[in-house]
Amino acid sequence: MKYLRIEPRRPKVGIFDFTSCEGCELQLVNHEESLADFLACVEIVNFREASAARDDTYDIALVEGSISRADEVERLKSIRAKAKTLVAFGSCACFGGVNRLKNACDLVAANREVYGAHPKETLPVRAVKEIVPVDLEIPGCPVNKPEVERIVQHLMMDLPFQLPVYPVCVECKQRFTTCLYERGELCLGAISRAGCDAPCPAGGLGCWGCRGPALDANVEAFRSMVRERGFSQRELDERMSFFGGFEVRS
Repeated sequence: MKYLRIEPRRPKVGIFDFTSCEGCELQLVNHEESLADFLACVEIVNFREASAARDDTYDIALVEGSISRADEVERLKSIRAKAKTLVAFGSCACFGGVNRLKNACDLVAANREVYGAHPKETLPVRAVKEIVPVDLEIPGCPVNKPEVERIVQHLMMDLPFQLPVYPVCVECKQRFTTCLYERGELCLGAISRAGCDAPCPAGGLGCWGCRGPALDANVEAFRSMVRERGFSQRELDERMSFFGGFEVRS
């Protein structure tokens, strides 16, 4: 589609998955009302979950998943070398995600317990940015597709884009959601980055911080408030470590 007789450039996009559930990739094809427009803006050249196309020439690489094996490290480095822009999308790619919980375990003993005489290759889980340089991050479990679309517009047309710097609590107020602490529920909304539209608190589930910390989050004051509300240090530590966002920083 031309605008002022100028043919817009459609960047070639490769979408790749590593250790993950592939739920973030599913989000890209799960938003039917904008899917056609999204696909019209880009040329998908590698997307195993949705296309048979295969091309190792791409401008933008969207990488989902954490890195947990030596072969994944080498594959990620190869993708980085070919991509002009690499975007980590989803909590697993940005922080290690739920997979990062295994780093607290004895991996050798766990491997032996599960697989016996046939152990599987495994390494401590790392986020994408712990292996290669990352140009942009889109956190979330799963990602927010409108946010992905705004990122693509930013990369294509240099439209302004910035992840929200305020916490999830702001979005709860905008939705008129009753604070979960008033219901006796633990919630990380006061220190977690917004941008998800706060669906979990709206559904009665306290925030688990899948988008990582909000800018300048006052974690120490938050810890004090949580203790005053009767929650233990262990409960808070388990919640904050679940997605890895409060452990891995840029």
